[in-house]
Amino acid sequence: MIYLELFWSFFQIGLFSIGGGYAAMPLIQRQAVDVHPWLTMTQFTDIMTIAEMTPGPIAINSATFVGIRVAGLSGAVIATLGCVFPSCVIVLTLAYAYYHFRGLALVQGILSGLRPAVVAMIASAGLSIVFMAFFGQRSLPAELANIDVIAVGIFIACLFCLRKWKLHPIAVMAGAGAAGLILYSLF
Repeated sequence: MIYLELFWSFFQIGLFSIGGGYAAMPLIQRQAVDVHPWLTMTQFTDIMTIAEMTPGPIAINSATFVGIRVAGLSGAVIATLGCVFPSCVIVLTLAYAYYHFRGLALVQGILSGLRPAVVAMIASAGLSIVFMAFFGQRSLPAELANIDVIAVGIFIACLFCLRKWKLHPIAVMAGAGAAGLILYSLF
């Protein structure tokens, strides 16, 4: 039964995650944390962090990590197949259709209409992770006094390094991990 639930959950994620892995994050969160209590929000955030750091698409990495957490190696395979299967079918169908109808204004209008929705989904996922890191919950709390000052400081430093000096993201992540290790052990 768990394999069917894993496959169906990640099939839905693969089917409705338009815009890539970051757009799939809210869908994965809803399935893995809200609908099926397979993970806590902290575990979900940890899995998303690991999925982003490892090579490959974030949605597929997430499916693999959630599947292995829920049902071992076979769960990882089932969840990954569930996530990939609809994408393969949709991409092959859309590639065929786009090749034949790419000049139509209707097709260009549909693509233009999807862009803002994808940006909103990515922003939603990003904000959930920021709120979890800063406040320990998924939404902005009523009282901002319980903010994790160390997390905010590391975030600002990383953002500054990425924007000002255009450092490689892996170097920034390694630096953030080292800073977190040092700062959280001291305070």
